[in-house]
Amino acid sequence: MLSSLALIFLAGYALASAAQALRLPRIIGMLAAGILLGPYALNLLAPPLLAISADLRQMALVIILIKAGLSLNLRDLKKVGRPALLMAFLPALFEILAFLLFAPLVLHLERAEAAVMGAVLAAVSPAVVVPRMVQLIEEGYGTEKGVPQMILAGASLDDVFVIVLFSTFTRMAQGGGVGPGDFLRIPVSIVLGVLLGTCTGRALSWFFEFRHARRHTVRNSIKVLILLSAAFLLLAAEDRLEERVPLSGLLAVMSMALAVAAKGSPAVTRRLQEKYGKLWLAAEVLLFVLVGAAVDIRYTLQAGPGTALMIAVGLMFRCAGVGLCLLGTALNRRERLYCVVAYLPKATVQAAIGSVPLALGLPCGNAVLSAAVLAILITTPLGAIGMDLSYRRLLVREERCGDIS
Repeated sequence: MLSSLALIFLAGYALASAAQALRLPRIIGMLAAGILLGPYALNLLAPPLLAISADLRQMALVIILIKAGLSLNLRDLKKVGRPALLMAFLPALFEILAFLLFAPLVLHLERAEAAVMGAVLAAVSPAVVVPRMVQLIEEGYGTEKGVPQMILAGASLDDVFVIVLFSTFTRMAQGGGVGPGDFLRIPVSIVLGVLLGTCTGRALSWFFEFRHARRHTVRNSIKVLILLSAAFLLLAAEDRLEERVPLSGLLAVMSMALAVAAKGSPAVTRRLQEKYGKLWLAAEVLLFVLVGAAVDIRYTLQAGPGTALMIAVGLMFRCAGVGLCLLGTALNRRERLYCVVAYLPKATVQAAIGSVPLALGLPCGNAVLSAAVLAILITTPLGAIGMDLSYRRLLVREERCGDIS
């Protein structure tokens, strides 16, 4: 397993540097490294490592979500409340609607199967979007109108919404019943995730302040470990309570970090951001190489032009949904265009649930997995390159104290 980790970091960094030299986002090189090293190409990764791949990917995602929560300003988040809430479900609903309308015609699927495929493909990738929004906040691009904050909040909530819909549609495809309680799980999951995360963050802030008052100040490095441990426990709580109470663990993690930042001093928060930034250097490679390793490249050959057409139609509907969310806001055309681009990439959720319908024995299982793989290969580079190349042109940089004009 140690040699596999060495290959992940060495190949990941090497191909990321090669992509950067070609003026492509580093993530493209990392995904390519994962595909090459994975079980569907050179098969150089140890099976025990692949067995815990999902946990490692989730751990990496936790690191960037904590950094995102520490970077967010609660006042800025309140300013973009309505459009951020709409961005959490409207673009995904539009994309699912596209599959419901056209997938039966193009791919010859049943309506329930089309809904399952739409739900798998409708989730935006927080792993691709969140680090870029954190970078925009740190550099001050679009922050005056809350563009990165809005996208960050919407993308984090989007996954909760889509995964609940996916579970519901899967039961429908299996012939199971669906009641109002299944859809009620969405707001309950969001509210409980925010509440649990906020309470945890405030409790940790109180503990840090109490130790400081007693002249036993907790070092920032220890705070990093405590926050990580608390985040892992929040995710464990989601798994434990899944059958009884719906709870969004990832949303709880970001809410916890946001609460810690709100109660702590700006200087300490800034140092914690820096430390998580250093952790992300390693976690980013681990996350995207393992996402690439989960991509079964063989299914792209099975996808066919019909699947590519459906992905394109779904993206057009998604863009229309994003545009509708932004009606009535102060954003200009360029800023709205950036929001559309930021909502294109798909990776983490598709890698995680794309194979579930096949494992459940659904007739659409192969088609769904093929669509998920193709969507990752098309939209991840498209969204990542689009965001990286356009943010300086489409967003206005906020002037801050200390900036040199």
